[in-house]
Amino acid sequence: MSDSMTTIIPASTHVGKPGALNFSNKYVKLNVGNFLYLTSFDTLTKQDNMFRAMFSGRNEVVQDGEGWVLIDRDGKHFGLLLNFLRDGTIILPECPQTLNELMNEAKFYCMQQLQDLIEQQMQNCCKKSADTDAINACCKVIMLTSAKELPNLINTIRKPIVKLMVNRHNNKYSYTSIRLHNRIIFVKDVTGSEEICCWSFYGNGQKVAEVCCTSIVYATERKQNKVEFFEARIYEETLNILLYENRNISEDQIRATSPRHTTAPSTEDDLDDNRLRKR
Repeated sequence: MSDSMTTIIPASTHVGKPGALNFSNKYVKLNVGNFLYLTSFDTLTKQDNMFRAMFSGRNEVVQDGEGWVLIDRDGKHFGLLLNFLRDGTIILPECPQTLNELMNEAKFYCMQQLQDLIEQQMQNCCKKSADTDAINACCKVIMLTSAKELPNLINTIRKPIVKLMVNRHNNKYSYTSIRLHNRIIFVKDVTGSEEICCWSFYGNGQKVAEVCCTSIVYATERKQNKVEFFEARIYEETLNILLYENRNISEDQIRATSPRHTTAPSTEDDLDDNRLRKR
C-alpha cells in the first residue's frame, strides 16, 4: 500500500535511534518530500541500502509528532523505488531526464541493484537513439517500374518530389538525395521512355519544373545523344521545390519568391540585351 498526498508537517519533530521510537506494529510511515507512504520494515530492509542502516541503529531517524519518518528528498519517484524494494522489478522509462532523476534517488538510498538496472537502461536508450539516427540518415529512393505508379505517388505524398528519368542502365550520371532526404521524396524512374535522362520537379500535385540532360550532337558519321549533368541548375530547382513544403502558401506567393519567376537577367548576354533595350 502506498499513497502520495500533500500535507502540512507539524513543527514538532523527534530525532532518535530506532530503539527509542515506537515501531511495534512493524509498519513504517514515510514522509518523503510531503509524499506519504506506508510500508513494512521487511520491505525497506530486505536489501542492503540506506533504510537498513537507518532502522538498524546506524543512522538517526527523524519523526514528526504523528509518527511520520521524515526524509528530505523529492518524493515523486519514491513510489517506483518502493515497488522495486517490494518485488525486485521495475519498469524504467526511456526519458533521459527521468532516468537521471531515478539514478540520483537510487544513489541517495544506496540501492546498488537499481543503479545497475538504470545504467543498463541508459545504455540501451543511447544505443536505440543512435540506431534511430542512423536509420533517419539513410536515403530512400523510390523506384518507379511502371507508368501508372507516378500519378498515384504524386497524389498521395504531400512532400515535394524530385524525379530522375533514366533510360540507360549503364548511365554514369547519378545523383544524391542525402542532404534533403527528410524533406523531399526522391524517385528514380526506369520505366523506359523516349527520354534518356530528365529531372522533373513536382509540388502540390503538379509538375513545376523540368531539367533535360540530353541533347543531340551531329558527328561526322551519325548523330549521337549527349548526356550532361547540369549540377547547378538541378540544385537550384531542388531548392525551389522546397517552397512547396508548406501547402498553406499560395501559388502566387511561391512565384513571387522563386528565382524561376523573376525577370532579372542572369547572364552577361542578358545584361547586354537589357542595356540595348534601355537605349
